[in-house]
Amino acid sequence: MKRLAVLLLVAISACGGVGSSTSGFTTMGFGLPDEIATTRVDAFKKAHPDIPVTINQGQFDEQAFLSSVASGNPADVVYLPREKIGGYAARGALQPIGGCIGEQAIPTGDYYPAAAAQVQLQGQWYGIPEFYNSVVLVVNDKAAKDAGVDPAKIDTSDWDALADLAAKMTKTSGGTIERLGLHPKLPEFLPLWAKANGADLLSADGTTPHLDDPKVAEALEYAAKLIADQGGWKRVKAFADTFDYFGAGNPFAKDQLGMLLTEQFVVAAMAGVDPDAEITVLPFLGRDGQPVNSVGGNAWAVPKGAKNPEAACVWMKEMTSTETWIAAARARQAKRSAEGKVNIGTYTGNMKADDVIFREIVKPSGRRAYDDAVTVIRSVQQAGFTVPPSRAAAEFTTAYQQAATRVLQGAQPAADSLRQAQAEAVKALGP
Repeated sequence: MKRLAVLLLVAISACGGVGSSTSGFTTMGFGLPDEIATTRVDAFKKAHPDIPVTINQGQFDEQAFLSSVASGNPADVVYLPREKIGGYAARGALQPIGGCIGEQAIPTGDYYPAAAAQVQLQGQWYGIPEFYNSVVLVVNDKAAKDAGVDPAKIDTSDWDALADLAAKMTKTSGGTIERLGLHPKLPEFLPLWAKANGADLLSADGTTPHLDDPKVAEALEYAAKLIADQGGWKRVKAFADTFDYFGAGNPFAKDQLGMLLTEQFVVAAMAGVDPDAEITVLPFLGRDGQPVNSVGGNAWAVPKGAKNPEAACVWMKEMTSTETWIAAARARQAKRSAEGKVNIGTYTGNMKADDVIFREIVKPSGRRAYDDAVTVIRSVQQAGFTVPPSRAAAEFTTAYQQAATRVLQGAQPAADSLRQAQAEAVKALGP
């Protein structure tokens, strides 16, 4: 079937139509920073030597993307954050890819449900998910012990106890923050705090905002008070802005953080530079005691006006196939082993690939913190949720983040700020 697709593309190129080598097969928003990327690109080139590909390296640029679509000269495939797909699809900037999925027999059942939901709008597929980033709680063991707590027994479902612990972990001197007890990551993690309190910001079909739900206000009020009690928004933000999460001088190594809600790639980065870190990684539990995991990641999509959508489809399938992900994970493990570094694995949007990666490739490193972290991250993957895609994804995100920021700055009470955001969201989402 792959060979047939290649022959079809070659035949079409002879006529100067779709698939033409003169127009080239181009990507946008993707780079080759590491072996995970290069291994998969090499796999594509080996499997499809007759399909030329030009990789325009660089991060996704929204203005450049929309300008290229408006001018009728976009890349053939774009690599972008999944949370943006709903809005672009609704604006007609992306093509539905149901035909591509059927023609290439892309096994969509292999994707984590949350990742799959994030690339669909009104029942149509607009993207193919890539990585799968989970949120966990990272605890500084020293800070926990200073507070008289066993880090492994911290229970985030008890909000009163969690606030007390954050206060005990916080260290200040002369009004200067020296250690932040708990970084709740507002405003961006408001959906996570709301979900922990039993509320969703948006209906599952992406049409009805719930920002004025009292449970959302309660969650925002609680998380904002955590920041207020640790020095206030300005001081906390200024302090957190100094953190280097990806270097040897990360805020846990420097004892600047007690607890941090963060995506697992921060833990992966720490494993590479700080193998002896004294940390404990825990699931973030909702108030009902169940794991809550706000997931994210990028996806591949085909812009409106792409000149070579057939080749883009072949590319998307190859880059996210089980076999290609496994090859990339093996390359990562080999590189980390050669460097003597800890590898906590490659977390993909493909459940079948992850099963093999964590059963056959990622082995215990002997570093308790990171070996336990792998177990925790894997345990919360199926608990993943996202803010549902909507026709006004960007406007909706802006509405709730600005609402949270107003509360953090002391400009409005949580309930009032969220009522304002609700009105803004209703207007953006339309009838």
